[in-house]
Amino acid sequence: MRIILLGAPGSGKGTQAKMLVEKYQIPQISTGDLLRAAVTAGTPLGRQAKEIIEGGNLVSDEIVLGMIRERLNEADAQKGFILDGFPRTLGQAEALDPMLSELNWAIDSTILLEVDPELVVKRITGRRTCADCGQMYNIYFSPPAQADKCDKCSGELAHRADDTEETVRTRLSIYDEQTAPLIGYYEQQTKLKRVKAIGEINDIFVNLCKVIDAQ
Repeated sequence: MRIILLGAPGSGKGTQAKMLVEKYQIPQISTGDLLRAAVTAGTPLGRQAKEIIEGGNLVSDEIVLGMIRERLNEADAQKGFILDGFPRTLGQAEALDPMLSELNWAIDSTILLEVDPELVVKRITGRRTCADCGQMYNIYFSPPAQADKCDKCSGELAHRADDTEETVRTRLSIYDEQTAPLIGYYEQQTKLKRVKAIGEINDIFVNLCKVIDAQ
């Protein structure tokens, strides 16, 4: 079972991926996690990435693909994996296919979590997190009983500085430009499946599993 999760920022990819890991016992592979781990461990690719990041530049596809290749060779990925946040661009997708082919693998399906952009804006700008216990709220969908106070421990609720409407719309614009073309790419390969990422998290998960189990 080799799956790519596609979706705009705020579509719930990370949340759903973690639930899929628990159900299907295959790893979630996130390029962000791989980069952080490689930099911390000081691997050859991690040292290259650190220099690039500290220079204020974006890590190249070559380095990212190298990290993906190393991760796919680990024992827990042999029975399958969930790619979360990768590929991000058409170029990365076109490089991924021959890499998997060398391993005698192929992507089984690419699942698009569909969500309205305006809902994404509310999901992200409405996020609040308790500074003391970490409990999460959303002022639009799951507000605390008392504004700016945690229901569990009465701690102060924090709003991330980058969770502004302007930032979110910029991220959505980048997604439309760089990542949305992957939808057509995987449609042409007849590997694209769609799941509405609307409603309760568990309901979305049930529909996601139905799509996976029908493969």
